[in-house]
Amino acid sequence: MTRRERVLILGAAGRDFHNFNLYFRDNERYEVVGFTATQIPRIDDRRYPAELAGGLYPDGLGIFKEDDMEELIAAHQVDQVVLAYSDLNYVTVMNLASRALASGADFRILNPDETMLESSKPVIAVCAVRTGCGKSQTARYISGVLKDAGLTTVAIRHPMPYGDLAKQAVQRFATYDDLATHECTIEEREEYESHIACGNIVYAGVDYGAILKQAEQEADVIIWDGGNNDLPFIRPGLWITVADALRPGHELSYFPGEVNFRRADVILVNKANTADRAVVDELVERAERINPGADVLVGASTVHVADPDAVKGKRVLLIEDGPTLTHGEMPYGAGKVAAEKYGAAEIVDPRPFAVGSIKECYDKFPALGALVPAMGYYGRQIAELEQTINDTDCDLVLIATPIDLGKLIDIRKPSLQVTYELEDMGDAGLADVVRAFLARVGLAGGQ
Repeated sequence: MTRRERVLILGAAGRDFHNFNLYFRDNERYEVVGFTATQIPRIDDRRYPAELAGGLYPDGLGIFKEDDMEELIAAHQVDQVVLAYSDLNYVTVMNLASRALASGADFRILNPDETMLESSKPVIAVCAVRTGCGKSQTARYISGVLKDAGLTTVAIRHPMPYGDLAKQAVQRFATYDDLATHECTIEEREEYESHIACGNIVYAGVDYGAILKQAEQEADVIIWDGGNNDLPFIRPGLWITVADALRPGHELSYFPGEVNFRRADVILVNKANTADRAVVDELVERAERINPGADVLVGASTVHVADPDAVKGKRVLLIEDGPTLTHGEMPYGAGKVAAEKYGAAEIVDPRPFAVGSIKECYDKFPALGALVPAMGYYGRQIAELEQTINDTDCDLVLIATPIDLGKLIDIRKPSLQVTYELEDMGDAGLADVVRAFLARVGLAGGQ
């Protein structure tokens, strides 16, 4: 019997599981020896359960630390190392490749067409060149266009399965109570709550073949709401990629964001209202040159608070979206924009008051500066976030995460939620592109 090629999948509890399920799970050519994990805390001591692993893996699969890659390659006689996670600069990608090659294994990235499911319903994918470009607000915008057309929208979110993988195989969120039932982390809530608020049903989990089949029973149109800068898990009829006018050049220097940039049907240059006009023009020209078949649009990310006068002259503490600041490397978010827009007197530095894992975040990501990343992957971390916020000496807390953080933690200070929405800039708008797509698939009238 021919020896099966032994594979180690590098991941972060998302794309890695999907690639396994779709490409490797029932493929007798390969023997997957396990997964490695990085980026997300406390996910490298679990197993991929037998219930999901298929008949070739009756005992499930181990999940190990990425730091141990060389030892794993040697111990399991690995033939191929497969990269299966996102938002990596090209130096990091080639460092991983070099470690694999130096250890005697091939280094591989699967063709995205090999890992996209086919849907019986029209699919609009919202992807990006980096974490924090504005996918969520773009998905909300599109959802509004679909609702105006009388269509039922179901969002399928990129996976964030940080708990019991077997229980999280297929997750459906229709109410806020569902978030508690599924014990969602802050990061998960940030992605799901806005859809629930729009009246959308949201699916996520581990087994996207099963997820898609269930979602198709409820949807006229499916929105693929991507994570980080990952590629779609479901083949889109309309592929939208959001580029960031505040991070020019990242669209050509991060994986797999550049693939999204080159494959997109629509490139939306977002945050143009707060970027230098010359930078916006240069990014538009680059998009038109590199992907001449795409429609290139320009959008504004506008911030609002319910009581602008409450910000003026105050010493404010800023809570920003965690992943955008950490592995997204964004130097600031909507909170800082709102503080400046509404005349805050000072942005208070929380670092002297940080405790536990929040303090460790500042040590690991020094570029965070005087911003609080809304980290909450487990109960103790949420408690440490709460303590850090309440111990910081400030007049006002500006919460610039997409969720009502006050539902999860007790903020014992005056606070305001910062909201941010996508608005069109320029002659062409995203709504026109979406309506043209609906007409093309026979849904222009909402049938």
